[in-house]
Amino acid sequence: MRLEIGAFHVKDIKFGDRTGYDKGVLTVNKEELLKVVREDEHITAADLRIVRPGDEVILCPVKEALEMRCKVSGGHGIFPGVLSEMEIAGSGRTHCLQGCSLLVVGAHAGGFQDGLIAMGGEYQHHTIFGDMPNLVLVADTDEEFERREQQKKNRALRWAGMRLAEYVGQCVRDLQPENIEVYDLPAIPDRSDAVKALPGVLYVLQPQTQMEAMGYNTLIYGWDGNHILPTLMHPNELLDGCMVSGSFMPSSSKISTYEFAVNPMLKRLYAEHGRTINFLGVLMSTLNVKMDEKVRCVKMAGQIAVSLGAKGAVVVEEGYGNPDVDYTAMLVELERLGIKTVGLSDECTGRDGASQPLVSMNPATDALVTTGNVSQMYEFPKMEVIGELEALARDGNSGGWEGCINPDGSFVMENNGMFCANHISGYSRRTCADF
Repeated sequence: MRLEIGAFHVKDIKFGDRTGYDKGVLTVNKEELLKVVREDEHITAADLRIVRPGDEVILCPVKEALEMRCKVSGGHGIFPGVLSEMEIAGSGRTHCLQGCSLLVVGAHAGGFQDGLIAMGGEYQHHTIFGDMPNLVLVADTDEEFERREQQKKNRALRWAGMRLAEYVGQCVRDLQPENIEVYDLPAIPDRSDAVKALPGVLYVLQPQTQMEAMGYNTLIYGWDGNHILPTLMHPNELLDGCMVSGSFMPSSSKISTYEFAVNPMLKRLYAEHGRTINFLGVLMSTLNVKMDEKVRCVKMAGQIAVSLGAKGAVVVEEGYGNPDVDYTAMLVELERLGIKTVGLSDECTGRDGASQPLVSMNPATDALVTTGNVSQMYEFPKMEVIGELEALARDGNSGGWEGCINPDGSFVMENNGMFCANHISGYSRRTCADF
């Protein structure tokens, strides 16, 4: 399967009379784009803003992040099974506006799964989005049925973001990319003897799929991830948009739709293919609530890995707490089967730093990479707010609480509520020092 990513490197975004791209500048026509947003009658108010690195601006509550792109050949849309017909992603050419993102922010109501982004100040670099220009959709909906729910599906806003990401991406459909990234991974039996002699490695992904009620979990080709069993997938499928981030779990531990498709861990495994490893593909797994579901999942994943002849695996967990049981169980099962593993996740040590960082621990899990501590505390000065800062305290954001906002507009929050800050996809730039 061969995928070409045509890259257009965005250095700035501005409003203008027409939507287009030229020499590093993405120009968008605000009214034209808002018509796309308002195609959903549940959107009651909407505006577009542009934020840039260094702006003294807070975005809250952030619902989603997406890369603006379009399908040029090999498919009909950038979200197959969601906005377009079901077809396998990962082949042909896709044009991408790289180095920027589309952020979706609630004008008012937030929830447990929503987050905060700082575009300037001390915490600007805690998310990748603080270091890039962003087009920001700020909108409200009539979804009153979940206004006071801690968990929100955010459906109207998330779908509006997807429509907008695809619409803007169309402006580079007929342009010549500045460079083309090629991802060409042949079928496993068709690889050369030299490649086959290298250790086979799998990327085992455990996206957030814990909600038994539909509408909250990660989508795979539009299918709720709670309803799948471990499945072997081609990495190109992820890089070409087969996954849509869910609307559940603490924000800093989320993998955004942007990161599912622009995935540095996948790209690093690709870069090592044929050099140091034989990259076997993506073993798509799940995170479950009940113990029998957890056991079934890891046992089936282990069988697939053994059948493929895997010698190594990178296991990635989206979340913490209850999902730690699935995470460590997967690591232990693969190690039991003779497959060397590295685990990639964040951790939760509690505000006092004294809690066990993973709910479940095992001596076999001796190669773990942490991307951050969800319990770390941050103190923010007063800054301009796009959205509504009160949502942090009022609406059950996982990093805020009643009283965390001071009368002068400064506030305190846990890393829990920093949007996708731990970047389980592999973007994290945090380091650990041993004193």
